[in-house]
Amino acid sequence: MKGSIVRRSVVALALSLVVVACASLLRGWVMSDLFPQGPPSTAAPAALTVPGEEKHLKNVRQLTFGGQNAEAYFSAEDKYLIFQHQGEGVPCDQIYSIPVDTPDGKPAVPKLISTGTGRTTCAYYFPSGDRVLFSSTHASSPDCPPKPDYSRGYVWPIYDTYQIFTAKPDGSDLKQLTNAHGYNAESTITRDGKHIVFTSTRNGDLDIYTMNADGSNVKQLTHELGYDGGPFWSYDGKKIVYRAQHPKTPEEIADYKDLLSKGLIRPGNLEIWVMNADGSNKHQVTRNGAANFGPYWHPDGKRIVFASNVADPKNGRDFDLYIINEDGTGLERITYAPDFDAFPMFTSDGKRLVWASNRHGKAPHETNLFLADWSE
Repeated sequence: MKGSIVRRSVVALALSLVVVACASLLRGWVMSDLFPQGPPSTAAPAALTVPGEEKHLKNVRQLTFGGQNAEAYFSAEDKYLIFQHQGEGVPCDQIYSIPVDTPDGKPAVPKLISTGTGRTTCAYYFPSGDRVLFSSTHASSPDCPPKPDYSRGYVWPIYDTYQIFTAKPDGSDLKQLTNAHGYNAESTITRDGKHIVFTSTRNGDLDIYTMNADGSNVKQLTHELGYDGGPFWSYDGKKIVYRAQHPKTPEEIADYKDLLSKGLIRPGNLEIWVMNADGSNKHQVTRNGAANFGPYWHPDGKRIVFASNVADPKNGRDFDLYIINEDGTGLERITYAPDFDAFPMFTSDGKRLVWASNRHGKAPHETNLFLADWSE
């Protein structure tokens, strides 16, 4: 979110899952969960792609091995990735980091950043590289939050114990930035390090807000009824791309309000939107009636990469990556692998792309991180 709710649910749907709490045990990560037993795979990079993907994705490399890994975002200098993982010994998502490249070319061993308690989501590097952002429920309870009540159908939980924290990249000097009751997550920061954008229910609806990097000067940007979330800044900090689902009929509105009052939301048609940094000039980018999420700007400032099930909207697990112009033209499909491909992000020079995928998994519902050279 950003993908927080969508990952736990779309990936919950996508993995019949996934889009967080063991303490000291997690500090070392469960090695058998990270790497397959025996020697590393010698499969050629082509084994990680399927026909149709060769146009844009070159030299694909798998970065994680086992469990459910998602929402990986580059540091400003593109040398590190921060992401969330759950799997064997890690019952609720926790935040980890890895170097993008290693001296010997072998996969890096992830390092735990979050506390190892509660559930965490939506991590992001400060542009200076000396701090990170993430949301966590650990201040309320060290336990995993309860699963939603599926007697209401397929619903997503909106945990009102999520607060936004900042810490050093090694997890030390943990500081809480938000204190307002409700869901506070999906935070990212401008490349000048001055402003944070995030999603919150503090005013009774799922809306997008901005605040200064120290948590001060909170401003609400969206006021439309419905779920506005998953925001990302453009590289120049002048625009925000996000996903939105706005109920329209009386029945949809009543259902949305009733579920939200119980800390739930029913996923449906999510479209990609863009607005100015002050909330003005909101305009819709996609209009396909599908579930579109995880948008991120291409460094050229003109295009947006995102995930969607538009090719097969009746198959809740089949999400692929697409790229589109901000004005909604030029839609192009990037991935064609079965099941789940989502949470894309470009390096700042636009030469590499990272994303999460079910491909090449050695166990059912496994989701790993992949890195590719981007080709126009």
